[in-house]
Amino acid sequence: MSIQQEPARTDDVTLRRQVLPSELGPCTVRVQRGTGGHGPASGTADVYLHGAAGSWTSFRALLSGAPANDQVLIDLPGWGESTKGARLEQFGIEAMARAITGVLNALGYRRWNLVGHSMGGFLALHIAAAWPERTASVATISATTFGVSAAARGPLRSLGKFPAFVGMLLAMRSMAALGPAGSALVRAIGTTRLMGPLMSPFFAEPAAISTAVIRGLSNDARPASFSAAARAAAHYDFGQWRGIRCPALALRGDRDVFTPASDLARLAEVVPHVQKVTLPHCGHFANFERPELVQRLLDGLRVP
Repeated sequence: MSIQQEPARTDDVTLRRQVLPSELGPCTVRVQRGTGGHGPASGTADVYLHGAAGSWTSFRALLSGAPANDQVLIDLPGWGESTKGARLEQFGIEAMARAITGVLNALGYRRWNLVGHSMGGFLALHIAAAWPERTASVATISATTFGVSAAARGPLRSLGKFPAFVGMLLAMRSMAALGPAGSALVRAIGTTRLMGPLMSPFFAEPAAISTAVIRGLSNDARPASFSAAARAAAHYDFGQWRGIRCPALALRGDRDVFTPASDLARLAEVVPHVQKVTLPHCGHFANFERPELVQRLLDGLRVP
């Protein structure tokens, strides 16, 4: 069963909001219709998958007023407006991928260009491998893959190499243990001046990041969901990505504390045809820091 609402406008972009069922709980989706006139049955959708500390709003800067393809922005079960009723005890990479493709099937899409940030990049790569005949292209923005997976398996052993991730993981686990009060505490911290310094490692130029972005990230924090995502990534079989056949693009910032250059090198060993790009003067959130450059790279990859 789908719950639809009237289209809403966001920065001159019209999005239609729907709530669709999935095996991991209700999933809130926003769709911007493309100008190609194909529709879900015959067209290819551009699908955006956010990270473990994000929501659909992570991609707001990448939206334009007249895209060629339909734009599909999903709040993954456990995040954003898909938090209530999420079955986190069943969370896994495979289960989340099925939830995403189930939503796309319900919307009527047969093919898709995948764009994933951070954990969303991890999920996008899995979907591209598991559904190769339906994935037209896959692009990742600072995908948290090999290094973060190892850090999730052994946080203390990885403290020296991934201090930002280990620190966030331990903090999220502590907040998750508090239940709803933990999420409320993170949101409360987000309204203070403390949040800026806490988030500064994730940006190349923290002073250039607006207060609205910082508060948005704190509002999107879901400690229990973040912890569940880390557990799911810890023991993933990356050999599955050898099944990726579509054009692939992997982006990272040159000051990215979650996605080192070695992750892109290892990805190229598994997916030899992947295009690797390191963005200058950029941290973990290129979608916030360099949206115009990211958009140009995505436009060069996507299939109509």
